[in-house]
Amino acid sequence: MHHHHDHSHPHLHENDGEDSKRIGWAFWLNFIFTIIEFIGGWLTNSVAIMADAVHDLGDSLSIGLAWYLSKMGNKAATEKYSYGFKRLSLMGAMINGVILVIGSIWVLSEAIPRLANPEMPVTEGMIGLAILGILVNGFAAYKLHGGHSMNEKVLNWHLIEDTMGWAAVLIVAIVLHFVEWPILDPILSIGFTLFILVNVVKYVIQTMALFLQGVPNTETREAISKSLLSIEHVEEIHHVHFWSLDGEQHVLTAHVVIDCSIDNTKLRSLKAQVHRALEPFELVHTTIEFELPGEPCRDDSDHLHMHAHDNKHIDL
Repeated sequence: MHHHHDHSHPHLHENDGEDSKRIGWAFWLNFIFTIIEFIGGWLTNSVAIMADAVHDLGDSLSIGLAWYLSKMGNKAATEKYSYGFKRLSLMGAMINGVILVIGSIWVLSEAIPRLANPEMPVTEGMIGLAILGILVNGFAAYKLHGGHSMNEKVLNWHLIEDTMGWAAVLIVAIVLHFVEWPILDPILSIGFTLFILVNVVKYVIQTMALFLQGVPNTETREAISKSLLSIEHVEEIHHVHFWSLDGEQHVLTAHVVIDCSIDNTKLRSLKAQVHRALEPFELVHTTIEFELPGEPCRDDSDHLHMHAHDNKHIDL
């Protein structure tokens, strides 16, 4: 017997085009500015600006993919892709991650040799670019500020981070304008790049775990198990599979063993209780199978399931 229910987060589907428009704005601002930056970094001879250009390129890719996926990801499920297209955003995250890692390694390969032989950047150009950077990123962050979707919130943080990065470039450029310490430029770029790398690697590892259908959150999974076990007549649960479509929308399947035989009325009541128990978790799709006393488990295999010896025991 199966119990299905589908309900999506209301705030994830309010895509009346508003979030797409905001993300579109941020994309074009960032993309055009990234091109200016690469040229500016080359003209001013500043590796710090190059490092920030790589960071901004990563952001432009993230924003572009987020923009495309906010349109694509909401396409209805098909016979072939029965869970819909939410996993596209995970793929986007992986691609972004790989590009950022490559970009960061390139910046490090440019910046580290300069520590031994630092070259003085053109400080006037650096100051001009930094002010432009603060204005453009600040405006893009302001544009995304009102967003509700996870996509927009994450991108907003990216842009705030960029604005702060440009503030750092501005400070270094002003110092360099008055004091000849060319080593500050590669030090700043290495600092930036390592910061980006640490965050990106963390992000890639998380994304990879979701790709491999790992549990998105172990605490939530335990809470779900507890919630199901608190239902009257539920003796045990097993074959609990809790995974995520895109890091936000989670899926659950589980076998629920009950300790009494039931008629239709009792079954309906049990289903309603399961529904209530799972409601707070906002699962996007659930499949629950009930097993009657003494009934062998169809999916049984030794490594996944042992019988409960005591009442209300979980084996996952």
